[in-house]
Amino acid sequence: MAELVSKEGNKVEFKVSVPAAEVNRTYEQVWAGLARDVRVPGFRPGKAPRKVLESRVGQGYVESQVMDRLLQTYYPQGARELKLNLVDAQIDPKELVSGQSFEFIVKGETYPEVKLGDWRQIKLTALSPEITDEVMNRTLSDLQERNAVFETAERAIEDGDQVTIEEQGADGGTYPIYMDKAEEHVKSALLGKSKGDTVEISVPAHQHGDHEHPAHTVTVTVQDVKTKKLQELNEEFAKSLNFESMERLRTDLKAELETRARQEGENARRDELVTHLVEGMTVDIPRALINNRRDDMLEEIKADLRRQGVQWAEYMQFMQEQNKLGEFMDNLTKNAEIRVRRDLALEELAEELGVQVSNTEFNQTISAVAQMSGIGAQQLADQLGPNGLNAYYINLLREKGLTQAIAQLSGEVKQDEPKAEAPKADESEANESEVKVEAEEAKTEE
Repeated sequence: MAELVSKEGNKVEFKVSVPAAEVNRTYEQVWAGLARDVRVPGFRPGKAPRKVLESRVGQGYVESQVMDRLLQTYYPQGARELKLNLVDAQIDPKELVSGQSFEFIVKGETYPEVKLGDWRQIKLTALSPEITDEVMNRTLSDLQERNAVFETAERAIEDGDQVTIEEQGADGGTYPIYMDKAEEHVKSALLGKSKGDTVEISVPAHQHGDHEHPAHTVTVTVQDVKTKKLQELNEEFAKSLNFESMERLRTDLKAELETRARQEGENARRDELVTHLVEGMTVDIPRALINNRRDDMLEEIKADLRRQGVQWAEYMQFMQEQNKLGEFMDNLTKNAEIRVRRDLALEELAEELGVQVSNTEFNQTISAVAQMSGIGAQQLADQLGPNGLNAYYINLLREKGLTQAIAQLSGEVKQDEPKAEAPKADESEANESEVKVEAEEAKTEE
């Protein structure tokens, strides 16, 4: 199905041919989706003729949908078939005709050659934290603190109290102050004061967001003083947290802490192995690869700023005024290189281990992500596009390889086990249909 046309250095070109039967099947899926979703007056759902449906959605719509689905499926599949790990690619589709095979040309650049050190001799030292009696007692104390109640106190303000104050002035208001979390200038002004007292709080100059606030004084009146009261660690406390007994609370709490500890230990071992891989590998990274990753990261930052109602131009101007734009871009480039090195090391690790992600496994992951996002699998595939789907596949390879390597180094898997074999030709053909994120699969998720 996929045929390598040329490969010079990191530059590669290959051709993918999609059988006519698959083209026809995809046409039928798109038409079926239109019949289901497009309502045409005078026709029952699913009964409108195709010509009428085409007039409703526009000429060429069906062909564009069919082509998108074919590219989403067969571009990443072709890259996997030829064992090409592409940085990016340009896809040149040929004419699409119902009843005929469909071809497209892919031109791209592969990742540079990577050589890892002898990672199989690494001794991982990161351990999961031990859940001792001290940890349990400290966690229970935190629960007490979070579930403390406050009772009115007819006395002067002490550390740990909850104090309700009314700020004077046009912009004032009434709000609580928790003394154990209050800033030092607030705490020192209120300690020893009582209900009804008027207090002047000296606020030092400070930076808040993009604005510099000069030193000033705020006048407040103490409205109420409450003292913190911790509940006793008894059956009543357990029941207030919806546990049947104190013993059950301790048992469930310990199980949760142990789960978190195992996850923390696993994450630490993963980080430890990745650090060893990156430090021990040999690779010549093209500057363009780092710049591409930096640009992608910058787009993510811009999107985050937009969600907060901040335009990139405004943020950039602010950094320029603070003489921090150059430092920001330098740090962004450094972080981009760190990410690129990490990804290259993990991809080579997966290659050495012979890790594979089956079409079924890939589809299940895409479906799960779509479900968590509240959209259909096909809609997610449309959003990601062919390059996005291929990147998602590569990310699965990295994570699967890292997990397998950790298992080997931890003694959970024998290191002399044979590599996973590539699926046979007939198995690949049988799985071709599985890789498609199709309309009928999306139905069950939507």
